[in-house]
Amino acid sequence: MVQISRWQLVLVGLVLVLGIAFALPNLVGKQTAESLPDWLPHKQVSLGLDLRGGSSLLLEVDVDSVFTEQLENIVESIRLDLRQARIGYTDLGLEGDEVVFTIRDPSQVQRARELLAPQLQDTLFSLSDEGVGRIVLTDQARASRRNSVMQQTAEIVRRRIDETGTREASIQRQGEDRVLVQVPGIEDPERIKTLLGKTAKLNFRLVNTDVPANAPRIPPGSELLPSDDQDLSGLPRSYVVRKRVMVSGDNLVDAQATFQDGAPVVSFRFDSVGAQRFAQVTRENVDRPFAIVLDDRVISAPNIQEPILGGSGIITGSFTVEEVQDLALLLRAGALPAPLVILEERSVGPGLGEDSIRAGEFAAILGMILVVVFMAAAYGLFGLMANVALITNLVLILGALSVLQATLTLPGIAGIVLTIGMAVDANVLIFERIREETRNGRGPVTSIDAGYKRALTTIIDSNLTTLIAALLLFQFGTGPIKGFAVTLAIGLVTSMFTAIMVTRVMVILWLRRRRPVRLPI
Repeated sequence: MVQISRWQLVLVGLVLVLGIAFALPNLVGKQTAESLPDWLPHKQVSLGLDLRGGSSLLLEVDVDSVFTEQLENIVESIRLDLRQARIGYTDLGLEGDEVVFTIRDPSQVQRARELLAPQLQDTLFSLSDEGVGRIVLTDQARASRRNSVMQQTAEIVRRRIDETGTREASIQRQGEDRVLVQVPGIEDPERIKTLLGKTAKLNFRLVNTDVPANAPRIPPGSELLPSDDQDLSGLPRSYVVRKRVMVSGDNLVDAQATFQDGAPVVSFRFDSVGAQRFAQVTRENVDRPFAIVLDDRVISAPNIQEPILGGSGIITGSFTVEEVQDLALLLRAGALPAPLVILEERSVGPGLGEDSIRAGEFAAILGMILVVVFMAAAYGLFGLMANVALITNLVLILGALSVLQATLTLPGIAGIVLTIGMAVDANVLIFERIREETRNGRGPVTSIDAGYKRALTTIIDSNLTTLIAALLLFQFGTGPIKGFAVTLAIGLVTSMFTAIMVTRVMVILWLRRRRPVRLPI
């Protein structure tokens, strides 16, 4: 262990130089760091909500609207099936949380049962001999759908926030139908609220040209939707749109803000399934208006000039540049399965973060001073070498946090303070072993060699078990627990490197230079 190769020296030096380089941007202001050339390290440690401040939003998911939409889809499916089978019906619609209808001819009741029953999975379906039908969702289907909606909502909310460039937002489910969103360092909270408040459910439907928008009665299977367009008189225009969705926004794989003829537009691209459907619909409906519907509002209704076979297109309208950017962002992130309602908004000011940082800095500095004094008093010159390694360890932690862009929270600072105390454990084990070998009459070289060899296994075992605990905390913990686990895990890795490699290099170089007869330990 008293021999060190050239490549090991190069490796230690390279790691130290990189650690210092990535840690240095944290010593200057944010604007100064961002103005550095791209080839230089310029990332700073990402501070969490408790240190940097930000916004906390409590959102409620309107899960009931999902159940209503599911029942409405059943209504449309029953209407289509019964019409195609030429089975007469009446009073088809929703009553509360169930679908009701009546078969006109009792002699066709059994035929209707055989037609509808196989398609109504996860429902309680009853059709009396008199022809009165009722369909409700089962409790199991509702619970499964609710859980799926909440998971999908949390994931899409995370995508939308990440698309804005905001990192490490905390998104947690609360109760059955609520989501807590905490966004650190947010500069435009109103834009975040606007993005989260839009469902962004996009679909493509045919316009019912047989019925004018001012018709007193809209036929079944169609609905009147508003739009952002204006008619010749300057009033908002409405469209009678068929309820059947020809192509769903779920088939979108990309959406980007771009320009066409100098106007901002959104270009989109479908997956293979969506591209086939889009090609078929445009091929069969040339010269007919095709409505692009976003959140039950027609944003554009162009005429299909020719079949669109490439699976891509553009969305035009009276958009600003920011509006097309937000629309493209929403379409890329995906549609929310249900509308969100902001129940509570709280702001965490930077004052709390500054106080926490000052308290953490004080604890870290005080802890370091006490450790440095103890090591110098207990082990003399070797203790001073361990103190140099301790300072190096802190620099490496700061550099690693900057590279990984791991969020530093108040518990994360606690993890760093804990690392300061644990960082010298390996050196203590090594130095005590060297002392023991010296007392047994061994020379300096053999004492140092035996000290490092025999303590190495204990060092690896103790740090490895703590590292496993930190990884489990990160995997199964949330929020502050993850922040603590991140800094603890990084600190363990860097402290093992500095204790085993950095101090060993210093001890070996000192040993070769001074060739002491007796070790000062």
